[in-house]
Amino acid sequence: MKIVFDPSCLTYQQSGHPESPRRVKLAYDYLQSKGETIAPEPATETDILTVHSPYHLETVRNGWYMDIDTPALPFMFDHALKSVGGALTAMRLALDGQQAISLMRPPGHHAGRDYLGGFCYFNNVAIATARALEQVGKVAIIDFDCHHGNGTEDIFRGDERVVYLSLHQSPFYPGTGLRSDGNIINYPLGDGTDDTSWLAALDDGLTKIRAWGPDLIAASAGFDSYEKDRFSFHMLRLETFERVGEKIAALGRPVFSVLEGGYSDEVGRCVEVYMRGLATR
Repeated sequence: MKIVFDPSCLTYQQSGHPESPRRVKLAYDYLQSKGETIAPEPATETDILTVHSPYHLETVRNGWYMDIDTPALPFMFDHALKSVGGALTAMRLALDGQQAISLMRPPGHHAGRDYLGGFCYFNNVAIATARALEQVGKVAIIDFDCHHGNGTEDIFRGDERVVYLSLHQSPFYPGTGLRSDGNIINYPLGDGTDDTSWLAALDDGLTKIRAWGPDLIAASAGFDSYEKDRFSFHMLRLETFERVGEKIAALGRPVFSVLEGGYSDEVGRCVEVYMRGLATR
């Protein structure tokens, strides 16, 4: 297993903000002995412009925004470029036959072509997917964060080369993902959703992805549906994330994963068992 990580992503924070260095360090501490750590190079502006507008690039570069959830902290542009670089590195490793996950922060799936929000500045998994499409024909994005990846959906809606599958709590932030349409497969799941119901939705979605036949799987790996996470009302047990990894691995395609949410003290264990499941391929 390849763990894409650079400790520089632990050097920024805002007091009281849930997207903290600690959660990523917890994940890395659990995984570092399980594989090789690879530090990513920052993404280029050309990479960013594969899915974002020039105006959005300049907005992040210059801090032209005021968002409590997504603050304009010093050097945030540089941190965001490095996080995108983590997703790109994981993608390239996957295409080379390696099992890879990026643990870089900030996360990305709420960032759309022209907007940021929800702790996300640039859309890491979307940029890596766009770059992957220069080498493969079809990519399936599987997003199992408890928040709908509105940015990812907006970026790829109508793109026949991409299928976006999301399982998320609803009603909940950001209030999107209420229906499926074309290449978008959404499963809005209510408060208190348990393992059985959640996994049934995942199985249904993966059946559709298997029939579509992707060349590569990109996982927006969020662990805030865990029963002990304070930011959702889903009730997934720890072992469920191992099942998620196993089911994605059973698609028989290269997989790269990018960390999204996950805010409990056990986020590291959640990531570890998910990667263990993926290793069954």
